[in-house]
Amino acid sequence: MNFILISPQFPATYYKFAAALKQNGFTVLGIGDTPYNELALEVKQNLFEYYFCPNMNDYASMFKAVAFFAFKYGKIDYLESHNEWWLINDSKLRTDFNVNSGIQFSEVMKYKAKSIMKQYFAIANLPFARFHLITSRESCLAFIQEVGYPVFVKPNIGVGSNYSYKINDEMELDHFLSLKRDEQYIMEEFIEGITVSYDGIANSSSEVVYESSNIFPMPNYLVVNNHGDDFYFTTPFIPEDLSAAGKCIIKAFDVKNRIFHLEFFRLSKDYPHLGKTGSLVALEVNMRPAGGYTPEMLSASTGISLYKAWADVIAYNEVRETAIAPKSYVAAPARRKDSIYKHTHEAILETFKNHIFKHGVYPPIISDGMGDYFYMAKFLTKQEVDDFFEFVLGKI
Repeated sequence: MNFILISPQFPATYYKFAAALKQNGFTVLGIGDTPYNELALEVKQNLFEYYFCPNMNDYASMFKAVAFFAFKYGKIDYLESHNEWWLINDSKLRTDFNVNSGIQFSEVMKYKAKSIMKQYFAIANLPFARFHLITSRESCLAFIQEVGYPVFVKPNIGVGSNYSYKINDEMELDHFLSLKRDEQYIMEEFIEGITVSYDGIANSSSEVVYESSNIFPMPNYLVVNNHGDDFYFTTPFIPEDLSAAGKCIIKAFDVKNRIFHLEFFRLSKDYPHLGKTGSLVALEVNMRPAGGYTPEMLSASTGISLYKAWADVIAYNEVRETAIAPKSYVAAPARRKDSIYKHTHEAILETFKNHIFKHGVYPPIISDGMGDYFYMAKFLTKQEVDDFFEFVLGKI
């Protein structure tokens, strides 16, 4: 079967999707904006053919690339990028080339628009923040009159936490409105809680066949707006309420044959209309892997390669891998290049040489939200995770 991977070279570890598909017998075809001679060897080795498309934002060019592969190899059976940026284009290409194995263009907004996501949270019978689509200053004030300050604003369709802000009073509201970009924004009541994710893979029956979870102690909008240090970790223990809520969302959205990253708040105080301290509130869905190199963390934590598990679901509708190691915590702190820290890079590598399995520089396109230099390490206890964060991110 013919499988087109969009941007198989980014992030750098995504060649593993191609490798897993190839291992399962697919003809893997790639389209990307990196010239062929600049591709990593691992990408070249796992693609049957690659089409260089220097401007992937130009839909006509992408259409031409897919048409070339369809003419040369016959019907395209699958097309996927695993990348939020290309989610809409992926769906349009599937629709235009009658690729029925993924989300179609007419449906993709439920995966992209935060306001529409809430309709499906309601179907899943999960609580979510009250919201308002911003139209004017007066409409904002009317909504704030209902929910009170603070409120949170972000693009209704957006990636990460860019252009997202907490607003504490009318002065900050006016400042935001003076800077607001020319796009649709959503305003929500501000919720106090820790962000947790439910990550995994759904099969063709919208059943979760691979699951994991990340915890984000630092809100990402603060990392972006304050240029702060990012740190988060994958936990080997998935609470029953999180697993149940995540599965309800996957059913409500009718997710099939996809990797997903669902985000929730775990409340740090009681809200009469949302729930008690410690309960879950649905935040948003991302129908692709979590950002950066998080798939490496999930694979290390579960002992089962996310890349191979997904390729197994595509080929066999089940995960055929078995865990190669006990489940563990995986911690991922990231430093800023313009900050000064207590411990040197060399000291980190030496002190945690038996735990660190990956480290390096995040690509510039994601460094605002994730930091500049990251470390990923495996541990058996949460205390070790906390100690690692303190050692890596402690400042002078």
